[in-house]
Amino acid sequence: MIQVELLEQHIAELDDASFSKLRDWFIEFDQARWDKKMETDSNAGKLDFLINAALAEHEAGLTRDL
Repeated sequence: MIQVELLEQHIAELDDASFSKLRDWFIEFDQARWDKKMETDSNAGKLDFLINAALAEHEAGLTRDL
């Protein structure tokens, strides 16, 4: 049995309180990984196209003040 299948089996056996605790931990863990990935991609210039697109729209008069 592969590791993911073992995890799925163990998760399915958790009581409600343990499952809730795991879910809360996983959401926080997932968000931290996402933040790290965004930071890494940003520092590597992988998101520059978004900045350039926003600046182009602004220069073309397609934006408005918030």
